[in-house]
Amino acid sequence: MFYRNLNLTYLRIKHLVQPKIICRQLSVRSIKYQNYSNTHCKKIHVTGDYLFHNTNTTSTGRFLSWKWLLAISFLYAGYDSQNIFDIINQGSAEELTKFLKDNPKAVNKIHLFGWAPIHVAASNNKYEHLAVLLKSGADPDLSDGFSNCIYVARKRNINPSDVLSTRETHFMHNFNANATFQGFTAFHYAALLNNIESLKILMDHGADPHLKSVTGHKPIDLVTDLTIYELLADYEKNFELIKNKKEAEIRKKFPLELRLKQKIIGQENAINVVSSAIRRKENGWTDDEHPLVFLFLGSSGIGKTELAKQIASYLHKNNKDGFIRLDMSEYQEKHEVAKMIGSPPGYIGYDDGGYLTKQLAKNPNAVVLFDEVEKAHTDILTILLQLFDEGRITDGKGKTIECKNAIFVMTSNLASNEIADHALELRNEQRQNKLIEDRRLTDKKIEKHEEVVTFISKKFKDQIVKPILKKHFRRDEFLGRINEVVYFLPFSEMELKTIVQRELQYWQELALKKHNIKIEWDSAVEHVIIGAYDVNYGARSIKHEVERSVVAQLAKAHENGLIKNNTVVKIEADTTKGDHGNIFLKI
Repeated sequence: MFYRNLNLTYLRIKHLVQPKIICRQLSVRSIKYQNYSNTHCKKIHVTGDYLFHNTNTTSTGRFLSWKWLLAISFLYAGYDSQNIFDIINQGSAEELTKFLKDNPKAVNKIHLFGWAPIHVAASNNKYEHLAVLLKSGADPDLSDGFSNCIYVARKRNINPSDVLSTRETHFMHNFNANATFQGFTAFHYAALLNNIESLKILMDHGADPHLKSVTGHKPIDLVTDLTIYELLADYEKNFELIKNKKEAEIRKKFPLELRLKQKIIGQENAINVVSSAIRRKENGWTDDEHPLVFLFLGSSGIGKTELAKQIASYLHKNNKDGFIRLDMSEYQEKHEVAKMIGSPPGYIGYDDGGYLTKQLAKNPNAVVLFDEVEKAHTDILTILLQLFDEGRITDGKGKTIECKNAIFVMTSNLASNEIADHALELRNEQRQNKLIEDRRLTDKKIEKHEEVVTFISKKFKDQIVKPILKKHFRRDEFLGRINEVVYFLPFSEMELKTIVQRELQYWQELALKKHNIKIEWDSAVEHVIIGAYDVNYGARSIKHEVERSVVAQLAKAHENGLIKNNTVVKIEADTTKGDHGNIFLKI
């Protein structure tokens, strides 16, 4: 099987690497295809490590390879110790470890031309550097965005020779810089070079062997060594089992609830409901014939959209096609159905297709967000009913897309005022009951037990919320296809304090990074900003208040020259002035 496909493998890789690499690869374990070496390879004077080439066309003699000249330049000029790509090529694994310790975000840094550090390490046989990158959090399945020099140069509006020079500097292993490497993972590069050390490291870190490049090739398609071919074939067979086992272990150690609580402030009940539903789906305890459907209810700015994004991030990692968002305020008219599924034959836009159907065709397992679904036209709801009930959708061309494994999330402001008022009433009751109980507790215990999770009562759901939903959607079958109605409550005082602190810390870090200005504040400032909270706008009202009362003053003082480098600015508040107090700067 391996030898039968070797000819096809040669045809796949001959445009990717320089001839001498093909010569070395095809000579391994194959006398049958030795003629490729004679036909396609230049004659090479082996002086050092391929330092000199002979064109075999004239008697001009030998000339120094540009890579040898580049190596000499590095010897005298050194390399940029702050550039991760240079460190991988010219530095040691220890230097890379130290650099990543100081710059952890650089591990998945994308170069201007599309590649990442892990691609450079794999393509240059730097398996020790590759191991350091993966241990530091590099994504083993990150794909190379580099297509070819001409396309990248046009896209970036630069000279193609600059792109070529940079590509060949980072990818020193004689790859053809004019070939298309788009979609290559580190696994592809290691397979192309038959580098068993790099391949084993990538397999140990769960690299996906089924990912294809834009030309449709998996890593195993590029291998020309029989032993490595058999190793990858065996890995492909067992990959899903290994992957599922590792993911199950990770979920046990770090449950979804904890992941979401790191990103979402408050909304503990909503997080628990969503996590429970997704856990059932992940472990095969759901109806395979129907997709999972959520309806998120609550005011604006309290985390509904963010929770949907975090679900997509958890399930689909860095896959951009894993999250589809539709603003339903753009689908208020009947004719706008065509924007979703495409125009019927004979109408303008027929060839373009619909946004939803095109995106679902790319990833039928995506998380789909229908934002502010109450604004959609009733004909749109008919399409959604089919989607939720049958797990498939038909576009304007008559093509049916199966998406039973997708997760659909609708957000709505319906009943938001009623939910907010009910939540506040419940919290007041809980606070009163807790005050009685806390008389027996110490101050320390009071602080520890201060925050209480608020649950919406079943009576309120049945008597208040359901009638509002029925009145608007007018279809019991539509509401019946929703697996979970999730309630988002207004922020408590402690949650508001956390939001204010995060917002101020964001501007604190920005001021230090961009202007070298240190910012400090006290709890009185946080109290004043909390006073501007508007339950109808949620966290957005806090964000806007920080910009109005704090950032605006900082910008004005900076413009007037009152704040200079290394200045410490103290933000203070006078709680006796204004409705909630007055914020001012002390320089």
